[in-house]
Amino acid sequence: MDNKQKKRLYWQVPFLLLLVAGTVWVIKNQRDTPYHTNEGLIFGTNYKITYQYADDLKEEIEAQMLMVDSALSMFNEQSTISHVNRNEDYQPNPMFTEVITKALAISEETNGAFDITVAPLVNAWGFGFKSGDMPTQAAVDSIRQFIGFKKIELKDGHIKKTDPRIMLDCSAIAKGYGCDVVAAYLEKKGIINYMVMIGGEVVTKGINPTRLPWRIGVTKPTDDTLGIEQETQTVLNVTDKAMATSGNYRNFYYKGGKKYAHTIDPATGRPVQHSLLSATVLAKDCATADAYATSFMVMGMERAKQLLEKHKELMVYFIYTDKKGELAVWFSPSLQDKIEE
Repeated sequence: MDNKQKKRLYWQVPFLLLLVAGTVWVIKNQRDTPYHTNEGLIFGTNYKITYQYADDLKEEIEAQMLMVDSALSMFNEQSTISHVNRNEDYQPNPMFTEVITKALAISEETNGAFDITVAPLVNAWGFGFKSGDMPTQAAVDSIRQFIGFKKIELKDGHIKKTDPRIMLDCSAIAKGYGCDVVAAYLEKKGIINYMVMIGGEVVTKGINPTRLPWRIGVTKPTDDTLGIEQETQTVLNVTDKAMATSGNYRNFYYKGGKKYAHTIDPATGRPVQHSLLSATVLAKDCATADAYATSFMVMGMERAKQLLEKHKELMVYFIYTDKKGELAVWFSPSLQDKIEE
């Protein structure tokens, strides 16, 4: 070994030792940093957020969710969407604009299966924030005259309607978007291990408190309006992914011996009637997963599979009833490695 090589080695050894020491310090520091879990109510549902950080961030996290509420909640009379639905003037809201833009794009992709103008029909069938008697076909046809995503336009943060009776309802995308907003906040704080769950929508990253990947159960779709019988159909590894589930097994009613579920097909104005019971979607962001999960419940199995041919980036887990009336599943081939049990 010549002198030049010796000098290079003398410089490399301290650097490597420093690198090893730094790595050990980072790992130890990460192990010593506690996990916090915040729980509560938002958007008319439960939330649970677990993250690894030195401080408890519950107040800051709730502030993020309240900003989403002020943009998209139909139950908040001062929200942006409430002003829109009352045809009032309002200050453009960046969150509202972002969600409406995404919603309209997905509506176009799904040929209207996803439609944020469907609220009057949802209300008419007794599943929205207003309820009443089951509508007649004439009433449904009348409402359909002012339903349709192509009847609104977003321009400079303001909604233009072709009919003042048009109402917007972002409930099929807002919870997912709320998860994305909270996740983005945690990212800004440098947090690398977290799970954000609002209702049935989830975003995860890194590892859980047991230092394992995040695993989320998919509920077996059994008729259960109270949400008591939550038997798990399967468990998915959703680390570094967003996941949303839509189903007709909780919000429904029977009338005249017939079951009416809350998913309304904008094309017919009526609750959907097909074999698909539950649609779970994994995507890069939760707003997208949320909207497509609803879209697939409207479309049914065959149309959903056709759309998935165009969107290979989406992974799905469908639960449906087969020809014998038994529960069956179909999932994207790319989801195979994420199924834990």
